[in-house]
Amino acid sequence: MSTKTFYSNGKLLISGEYVVLDGAVSLAIPTKFGQSLTVEPIAPSKLIWTSYDENGLIWYDNEFSINDFHSEISIETNEISKRLIQIIKTARTLNPVFLNSPSGFKISTHLDFKKEWGLGTSSTLINNMAQWANIDAFKLLEMTFGGSGYDIACAQHNKPISYQLYNGKPLVKEVYFNPSFKEQLYFVYLNKKQNSREGIAQYKSKKPNELVINNISKISDKLIHSKSLSEFESLMILHEDYISKIIEQKPIKELLFNDFKGCVKSLGAWGGDFILVTSQENPGVYFKNKGYNTIIPFSNMIL
Repeated sequence: MSTKTFYSNGKLLISGEYVVLDGAVSLAIPTKFGQSLTVEPIAPSKLIWTSYDENGLIWYDNEFSINDFHSEISIETNEISKRLIQIIKTARTLNPVFLNSPSGFKISTHLDFKKEWGLGTSSTLINNMAQWANIDAFKLLEMTFGGSGYDIACAQHNKPISYQLYNGKPLVKEVYFNPSFKEQLYFVYLNKKQNSREGIAQYKSKKPNELVINNISKISDKLIHSKSLSEFESLMILHEDYISKIIEQKPIKELLFNDFKGCVKSLGAWGGDFILVTSQENPGVYFKNKGYNTIIPFSNMIL
């Protein structure tokens, strides 16, 4: 057996946050930043795991006995270790021959982005693990972290996608999304990682009706085909208004950037991670003055 390396793209959800769970068509984009997983066979019956951040520094490491993944009981107290054991045990449920040998593996994961950014530390891991275990990544996600699965679709595609859960199954289509006004689009990090599971739980208590879901789907389609910045901005504002009413939260522009000249839209769970902003000129000075130092132009983020 030889050393193998798997790679998955990070993700950003441009439209359809929350309502993607109820069948709305969403626009999602894979990012230039992702995560790799390298698997090196070793003789001992162990899994030696090391995770490196974007600077090549170790942010997690642990050693497991292969037997840990065959046992019903786990004595692990570290949350990351517990999650890894859960993922690997689930992978074994989906493919019983996975890790079913007397030897072991040395595993290393490498992130291209700061893990606080919310670009898919978990989804890229799930997709890489699924490739290694030769199983369905959407099924592995469903049985571990949960969620709509758009992030798995981004991990697997190298172009923007429209994503929809149709009768509970992912419907993924690559789309051409390369707006003529892309030089006016920027992503700004809000200095705070948002827990999407919490946001989803909150949303599920406020189910939208079918009309709203259909309207968001139409907005997604129009965003993909926008011909001008002004059209794109109008759709951003409309989308923010819809989601604001559903989750009963104020849009991020109203909360933090009321005096900003361009448009601002939340991406994914509201209140953290990245926002999408439009600006005729580089908005770096404005956001840095407010303490937000990570401003990434559209073309530097999108794969």
